[in-house]
Parts: sequence; C-alpha cells; structure tokens
Amino acid sequence: MINLVTGGAGFLGSHLIDQLIKSEERVICIDNLSTGNINNIYHHLDNDNFEFIQHDVTVPIKIFCNRIWHLACPASPVQYQKNPIKTTKTSFLGTYNMLEVACQNNARLFFASTSEVYGDPEVSPQKESYKGSVNPIGKRSCYDEGKRVAESLCFDYLREHDLDIRVVRIFNTYGPRMSKNDGRVVSNFICQSLLHKPITIFGNGEQTRSFCYVDDLIEGFLKFMESNFTGPINLGNPDDFTISELAEKVRNKINKDGNIIFKELPEDDPKQRKPDISIAKRILNWEPKVNLDLGLDLTINYFKSII
Repeated sequence: MINLVTGGAGFLGSHLIDQLIKSEERVICIDNLSTGNINNIYHHLDNDNFEFIQHDVTVPIKIFCNRIWHLACPASPVQYQKNPIKTTKTSFLGTYNMLEVACQNNARLFFASTSEVYGDPEVSPQKESYKGSVNPIGKRSCYDEGKRVAESLCFDYLREHDLDIRVVRIFNTYGPRMSKNDGRVVSNFICQSLLHKPITIFGNGEQTRSFCYVDDLIEGFLKFMESNFTGPINLGNPDDFTISELAEKVRNKINKDGNIIFKELPEDDPKQRKPDISIAKRILNWEPKVNLDLGLDLTINYFKSII
C-alpha cells in the first residue's frame, strides 16, 4: 500500500506517518514546510519505505498512490490568519488537486476537516448533522469556510465520480510536536509557564474546549480509513474544560506561583466546542483513552526538551 500524506511534516501528519511506517507501509510525504517542520519527519528520511517531496498542494501534481491522507493546511488561528487568501486557496485548490490525484489512481481519499465548520456553535455538544453558525466574512472565515467548501468538493466527487472518500472533523488536539509559536491554547499556556511568563487568557476564561491527545486521534484516523463509512465523522474528546480550568492545570504542573492575565476575546472565537462522538463509538468502536492530566504531562515533557 502506497500512502500519500499531505502536510506530513506537520503536527498531526508526522504522527500519522510514524504509525504508517511502523506498520511497514510505504509513505510519500508532501509538505511545503510553510508551517510543517522537517525535524518532525527527520527520523524517516533514510527509510526505504519513506519519500519526502517539498511541494505546495495548490500546484497540481501527478503521483502514484493507493491512499491519500489530505492534511495540508495551516490549522491554528495565528498561522491561517497570516495569509488568509493563501489559506483559502490551500483548502480549495489543495483539496481539488488531491481529489484529482485520487481519481487518477482510483485511490481512497481521507480529508482532514475541522470542528471549525461548526463556527461559534449554538448547540452543545455538536453532532455531525449540525450545520453550524459561521461568520462567512470574519477573520477566521478563511479557514472555516475553506474547510466547508473542501468538504463540499469531496462529496461532489463522491456523487459525480463515485470517489471513495473519508471526511473527518477534528476537534482540539494537542501533544508533542506542536509548534511553540502556533498560538494554540495548550502550547501557549505550557510555553508561557515554562518561560515564567504570565499565562494569557483571551476572554473571561469561561469558554469551553475539549482536548484530545494526539495518539488517540491518530488511532481514530486509522480506524476511520479502514472503515466503510464516508463521514463526516467527529473525532475528539467529549470531556470539555473551561479555558480557566486548563490554565490552572498547566500552572499547577509547571509554575504554581505564575500569574494569569486576561485579554480581549478575538472576533468570532467560539464560546463552546464539544464533540458528540456517538457515531465514532458505534461505527469505529473508538473513543479517547488518554486523560487531560496525563496528556499534559507528556506534552510538557516535550516542550521542556525543546525550550
């Protein structure tokens, strides 16, 4: 089996590649390294079952593969708002190009969508049937609407070309290999604490998030790809915490005397985010196993090693 992984030098892509290589499958990694890090895949570069191609998915490519794991796209607000037009192009053109590769090879395509398609949800938890509450012209819309149109493309290829697709909606995920500068709440809090800086909370801290450890998510990816279910399917941890609770946990683990400060909440930042994973439980027999305390300890140890 030849696996094409786009965004493979990124946080999630590199962990996925680890598992595919561990299973002795062949992997071709595509990444333009705009947000990915070659160090995440460096340990595979001498492996005969691994090939790295530096390439931008917005540019068409012809390549032979049996399965496509399409993860390429900046995923944190700091990253995707730096160049919003490029972000939208990556979601639309990148997904279009990978769907064309899938058609050329009669390959199964796994598309990494996001819980951001639900916007600032008015219901909790969010089921796959919920159509969302998205601001189509806000600063976050380059990512939210980009992923929504990419999902639409996937299902149009299913309807028009009978393409074999898998669409997953990923909720907040954390763990080793997160970038220390990507602006996500877990990495922000850990790095601020390790550097003896105040933990910065945007808003009043009462907004909620669910946090899934990366190993659990990748297990869900692999089970979903092997299933006969098209999706969309939510993958995430249904246990939610307030941002203030997360900040207290991180502070208690690293720097108990550290300060917590509050700043204005950014535009369209979701007030709640919690997945309904009943479909994943029923169809994939999947649910997260790593609790937040253990996952934070593992992630803190990683950041200690790079800071």
